[in-house]
Amino acid sequence: MRASWHGGGTVDLTSFAGRRPLWRRLPPGVVPAFVAIWMMAAPAHPAERVDLELVLATDTSRSIDESEARLQREGVAAALRHPDIIGAIQSGYHKKIAAAYIDYSSRNFNEIIVEWRIIDGLQSAAAFARALTETPLTFGRRTSISDGLEMAAQMIESNQYIGTRRVIDVAGDGPNNHGRLVNDVRDEIIAKGITINGLPIINDGNFGFARQFNIEDLDDYYRGCVIGGNAAFLVVARDFKDFARAIRRKLIFEIAQSGTGTEAKMQNLLHRIVQTGRPHGAYVYKRGCDIGERLWLRRFYDPDNY
Repeated sequence: MRASWHGGGTVDLTSFAGRRPLWRRLPPGVVPAFVAIWMMAAPAHPAERVDLELVLATDTSRSIDESEARLQREGVAAALRHPDIIGAIQSGYHKKIAAAYIDYSSRNFNEIIVEWRIIDGLQSAAAFARALTETPLTFGRRTSISDGLEMAAQMIESNQYIGTRRVIDVAGDGPNNHGRLVNDVRDEIIAKGITINGLPIINDGNFGFARQFNIEDLDDYYRGCVIGGNAAFLVVARDFKDFARAIRRKLIFEIAQSGTGTEAKMQNLLHRIVQTGRPHGAYVYKRGCDIGERLWLRRFYDPDNY
């Protein structure tokens, strides 16, 4: 039996009679393995490129009361809607950022408040702000900046974006007193190419017993123990009412496209601490990065030895 095709030429089909298809003649297991390899090689949904991957992490430990927690949420929401922030976003190469927001206190109480979203203009910024302010407030126990940083870093490592820069923006009113040592976690995170910027809130209020674990030189603690990575910096909020001003200025600097002159203009506004990207920054906190843990141990276990 012969067959022909358009354009001439024939093939003898009798030579194929009774022969099994090639895939049936392969050794057992070869086809499933081939299919698995093909599926792994098949492209997934392409990652979206953005100028910045940003996780905003705010303190909701026991030293934070309801009004202070609300001031943090409203401060971030107002900053995101501000024309200067929108302008900074739209000055970037991709003209968009990916952002998420978490509340942190300690591992079992940390919450993702706003999942990853693209912000590329006023409408998307307003939607993020609305989601933030409409989500109920959360409160936890202890203060584990290290747990919050680990959670934020995992979110950055596992998202569907490719950012020119990757940043964790952490705000709080006290030192780490739970979980791993914050400087150890910082070193691991900046080794992955993620920058940690800080917003210490100088809190002299008297809400709850947890205030006894706060320190007066929190800005120095953040400088020496928390922030790190390429061009890391901190902005100090004088109190919770000053948070909105501080976060707005901080976000402008974080989002603004490098090389536009924005950095020079912000020098007089921001208390900027430049790190080298090495595991340890240039500033050493003299009281030790375990100051929060020692204060906790002194209060509850052994006041004479801590």
